[in-house]
Amino acid sequence: MSVATVSTDTRLPNVPIDARVAGPADRTAVSETMVLAFQNDPVWSWAFPDAGARPAQLRRWWPLFVESALPHGWVWMAPHAETISVWTPPGRPELGPDAEARLPAVVDELLGERAPTVLEGLMRFELAHPRDEPHYYLGFVATHDDHRGKGIGEQLLAQNLELIDAEHQPAYLESSNPNNLARYERLGFRPRDEFEVCDGGPVVTTMWRPAR
Repeated sequence: MSVATVSTDTRLPNVPIDARVAGPADRTAVSETMVLAFQNDPVWSWAFPDAGARPAQLRRWWPLFVESALPHGWVWMAPHAETISVWTPPGRPELGPDAEARLPAVVDELLGERAPTVLEGLMRFELAHPRDEPHYYLGFVATHDDHRGKGIGEQLLAQNLELIDAEHQPAYLESSNPNNLARYERLGFRPRDEFEVCDGGPVVTTMWRPAR
């Protein structure tokens, strides 16, 4: 139900990121990095088309996902949320029961008559999601505007994937930006399929990384 994005990073930093697992006290910092990073994302700017209202809308939207992911222990962050990644481990739900129950009402409150269109778009993510093999799901990767261009988003993912490889698990993501495909391919992901979030809307590429 989500889209992964990385910044326009072109190189990996020489020193690995001192990444750590985010806890409840980091919820606001993680969400704020996502707010800034997704301002101009093709899918989320489609979902929330009013650029002036979008920051406030996303500050209501992203906590649903961050709150759901934190208990899984797979929300990763640089020391001060300069870059973050939100993963769902195999067999876990992306949204907790409370967040899933609240989501339609939040969409309706934020988008009014546009809500059914956006909910249909979210359903297309669910329909595209593979169900035949347990895997880690990368819902979001985002880099704060003040730290773009340093390669830290890609480095964070590389560190995450080392842990996933140690478990011999595959990984899956969705990308809304063709410019990001080569970055994911450098990390071992390969295009799997693509779909439109609505008829004539943004195209999302699904990507799969086999177990190693």
